Amino acid sequence: MKRNIIFIWTMLAGLLLVNACKKPDHSLGDPLATDLIKFDIVQDFNKDPGGNTVYLINQTPGTVPMWDYGTGKSIRQIDTVRFAFKGDYVIRFSAATGGGIVEKPSVTIKVTQDNLNYVNDPLWILLAGGPGNEKTWVLDANANGDKKKYTSPIYFAGMDNAYGTKSDDGQTVFWGKVCTKPDGPNCWTYDPNYTSDTWAAEKRDYGHMTFSLKGGPFLTTDHKGVAGYNTESGTYFLDINTLTLTTTSATPLFVSYSPNDLVGLNSWKILSLTEDFMQLAAKNKSKDEYQVLNFMSKTYSDNWTPPPTEEPKPDSGYNPVFAPGELMTMLTGGTSSGRFWQLDATGNPVDWIAKGIGWTTGPASSDNWGWNAGWTAAVSNAWIRFDNIGGNHYTRYQNGATTNGTFSINEATNEITLSGNTLLLNPDSWMSPTNNVLKVVKAFPLSYRTSGIWFGTSYDATKDEWLSFHYVIP
Repeated sequence: MKRNIIFIWTMLAGLLLVNACKKPDHSLGDPLATDLIKFDIVQDFNKDPGGNTVYLINQTPGTVPMWDYGTGKSIRQIDTVRFAFKGDYVIRFSAATGGGIVEKPSVTIKVTQDNLNYVNDPLWILLAGGPGNEKTWVLDANANGDKKKYTSPIYFAGMDNAYGTKSDDGQTVFWGKVCTKPDGPNCWTYDPNYTSDTWAAEKRDYGHMTFSLKGGPFLTTDHKGVAGYNTESGTYFLDINTLTLTTTSATPLFVSYSPNDLVGLNSWKILSLTEDFMQLAAKNKSKDEYQVLNFMSKTYSDNWTPPPTEEPKPDSGYNPVFAPGELMTMLTGGTSSGRFWQLDATGNPVDWIAKGIGWTTGPASSDNWGWNAGWTAAVSNAWIRFDNIGGNHYTRYQNGATTNGTFSINEATNEITLSGNTLLLNPDSWMSPTNNVLKVVKAFPLSYRTSGIWFGTSYDATKDEWLSFHYVIP
C-alpha cells in the first residue's frame, strides 16, 4: 500500500504543479466538494446472476481514485472486481484531488451466489487448496538451520530478474532467472547460504500463514520472531494474469528486516508456485532490487527428512591387509636384498590421517604448522634402507652421517619396530619423529613402487588421527 500512496502523492504533485501555474501562491487550495466527486459501482448480472462481477468507475476527471473493496485495493480509473463468494461487500472510494483527499460514503453490494470459477484456476488451487479448502505455508527456516529446499529463507534479485513465468500448461509458476535486460545492471540474483551468511536470516521458527477458500479468500498469519507482528487475519487476492498476490489486513511471513527494507508488505510478485514451494518478491524501498521470500507447504515441511549422509570413505590404501611376508618384501625388495626409501619432500610428505582420511595434497597443505623450508633442507639427499641380508637391517643416512640398526615386523598389527634408530629427523620441528615404533597407516601392495607407503609416527586416540610421513622409492 505504501507504494500506492507514493504514486498517489506523485499524482497530487502533478495537480499542484498545474495549480501553481494558474495561481501566484502554492497552496493546496480547497478540496473538491463531495458532491462533485462522481463514481459508479456496477454489478454485471448478465455475466453473473449473483452479481459477482463488479465494475469500479471513477467519473471525476483530474482525480486519482482509491478503491478498497474488501478483498483488495486499487487505484485504477476503471477496474473489474470478481467476488467468488456470496455475501455483503463494502466498497470504499476516495479521490485524491488538488486540494487533498475526498472520501465518499461507502457502498455495500450484495452478491447472492457463489461463483467458484473465479478461484478454481490451478494457481488458486496450488496456493490455497481450491474452493472449500485451505493451505498452510512456512518459510524455509527453523532453529536447526535446516535447508529443506532453499539455501536460505531469503534471496535477492535485480529489478530485471525478478519475475515469474507460467508453465506452458498454466499449472505452475517458475522463476527461470532469465533476465529481461541481460546487459543491464539489474540482471543478477544472489542466493545466500544462511548457514555461513548468518546475516541473511536468524535460525528460528518464523510461524505460519494459511490461505483459505472456505467461504472467502481469507489469510491468517501467525508471525513469530519479527518485532511488532503477531497474529493477523485478513483477505487476499491472487491475480493469475499478472502473477500478483495482494493482501489486506494480514501480511505474508518475512524476516526481521523486511518491514524496514520493503516498499510495502501487502503486494507481492509470484516468482514461483508449485504444489510444495512458493517464492514471493517485494521491492526494496531504496534499492533497485527485490527481496525474495522462500516458502514451502507445511505438509512438505512436516514430512521432510534429512537426506541420508554418507559416511566418508577411508583413503585408498588405508589400514592395508598384507599376505604373510608381503610387507617384508615391500620394504626390502625380497630375500637377500635391500631397498632405499626417501621422504616425499616434493610430493606430499606429511599428513594428518583422521579416521582413515587424509587431507594434505602437498608441502603447501601443511605449511606453517608442519612442513617448511627447514624440513626440505633437513631431508635433502637423505634416505633410509630396509634390507634382508643376513638379518633384518635398517640404515638411516642424513646430513652425511650413517646410523645402523635392525627392525622387526608385527604382521598382526602392521607395526614396524626400529631398534636403535628412527625415521629421518628435523630437530627444529615439533613433529620430528622420535618414536621407533611405526604403524603402516596406508600402503599399496600392488602399486607401492609409485604410491609409496605412509608411516604413522604418533597417534591421537581421542580423534582417531595419525601423524604420518610419506616415503617413496627414489
